[in-house]
Amino acid sequence: MPKIYTKRGDEGQTKLLFGDEVSKSDPRTEAYGSTDSAVSAMGLARALCQDVRVKEVLLRVQREMFTVGAELATDPANREMLQTHFSETTAEMVTALEEDIDEMLPQMKLPRAFIVPGASAGSGALDLARSMLRTGERRVVAMHEDGKLPNPEVLRYLNRLSDLLFVLARFEDRALPIELTTGEA
Repeated sequence: MPKIYTKRGDEGQTKLLFGDEVSKSDPRTEAYGSTDSAVSAMGLARALCQDVRVKEVLLRVQREMFTVGAELATDPANREMLQTHFSETTAEMVTALEEDIDEMLPQMKLPRAFIVPGASAGSGALDLARSMLRTGERRVVAMHEDGKLPNPEVLRYLNRLSDLLFVLARFEDRALPIELTTGEA
């Protein structure tokens, strides 16, 4: 069995997708590390949610986030290699997120107050995933501002996915009394 540790990162360096070595504090590693954390939180949400549709959507977007991660872990100089070996984040992926939101919104009533996360374990995990994804999104914006993100669809995708995670959390709790979701008595 191969060893899981390589010791190559012991000095604070890591390799990007196509072998470029960078500091573990590089904006790219911050970006893909933050979005990877959100993917893990989505996995927790998927395990805790009860609604089958929510679970289906979460699994799809978790898989799509590997595409996002590959783009974030690729130096722009190696974009051609990325395009040869992997998929890229597309406008169609963003549209699919919008379609999910548009499908679910009419099936529920949004509270007219701030939502206090944790009405259920599933929605609490979804809200955690959303807030982690927003952190990742800020890291990706910094990457974009530094000229290290050639594909603007990545930003659009992350922004729309944050919206979808909000909707999924409310959809998961749609049968609960509003008081439970807003913390109001």
